[in-house]
Amino acid sequence: MTSAKYDVLGIGNAIFDVLVRTDEGFLAAHGMTKGGMALIDEPRAASIYADMGPATEMSGGSAANTIVGLAGFGARTAYVGKVKDDQIGRLYAHDIRAAQVVFDTPPACDGPATGCSYILVTPDGERTMNTYLGAAQDLSPADIDAEAVAAASILYLEGYLWDPKAAKEAFLKASQIAHGAKRRVALTLSDAFCVDRYRDEFLQLMRTGAVDLIFANESELHSLYQTSDFDAALTQLRNDIAFGVVTRSEKGCVVATKDGVAAVPACSIDTLVDTTGAGDLFAAGFLFGLVRGASHENAGRLGALAAAEVIQHIGARPQVSLKELAQANGLPV
Repeated sequence: MTSAKYDVLGIGNAIFDVLVRTDEGFLAAHGMTKGGMALIDEPRAASIYADMGPATEMSGGSAANTIVGLAGFGARTAYVGKVKDDQIGRLYAHDIRAAQVVFDTPPACDGPATGCSYILVTPDGERTMNTYLGAAQDLSPADIDAEAVAAASILYLEGYLWDPKAAKEAFLKASQIAHGAKRRVALTLSDAFCVDRYRDEFLQLMRTGAVDLIFANESELHSLYQTSDFDAALTQLRNDIAFGVVTRSEKGCVVATKDGVAAVPACSIDTLVDTTGAGDLFAAGFLFGLVRGASHENAGRLGALAAAEVIQHIGARPQVSLKELAQANGLPV
């Protein structure tokens, strides 16, 4: 196995986030399921946007948030995702490159606009997402740079990719390339509703070794195994994959391997503002620890630290240097 050019290469839906604070009445009026992610079409997107109040707008996308977080820790990163050559797409490309992430995916010249997610944040900090995939759904196997994928120590994929058919094919192509180069493949399950749609396929990816590491939150784990018993679900997870990490909000996380289970506490926070990106940034910290050879416990602490930073402000991108934050908290970087 040759030395890696990148610590982590991420592939995901390139999505621009439009975030607004609202109340549960807005969710009810628009038929939204609180805390979930719904795929919407362009007319639905326009209707929601028209009714939203003043918004905060920034680049997002689950895997992209993780990759930007990794870069903030000092990792060498690259990202693959599809935008259109429009105003928002050019802004998206600028933002991710400004975060010191290599982003070489050619933009679409025609077809739907760059994807947007309309994110409603209620007073309890919970986020409800309505995602118009737009150009993101046109990511295809042709966008996968085999040389770049093979040059990354870890390939990181988001479960949301399983929605568009061409993106699913790109996912599988990248996984095969990574394993052919003796690299590791990590998958985040992304959302309980996503798991509900593709449970059997996700389980097959785990059981056949197409992925080596799974990130899930508690609700995704319960959905995956269709049980409310956390310990029973964790046992099944350990039977299906050699390495799983489950986040449990204020309870911290659990790292599950064939050798055992380790619990890592969450970081304390002053105020919960917005949970958007909590899982994405946790994965960033954990993966950074992994590629730097940290113990699973320290990797979990790095993940908890990054998640704690991002939930104390609006939006899913860090507002401080994660490397400096880790150093200030005595964690290895």
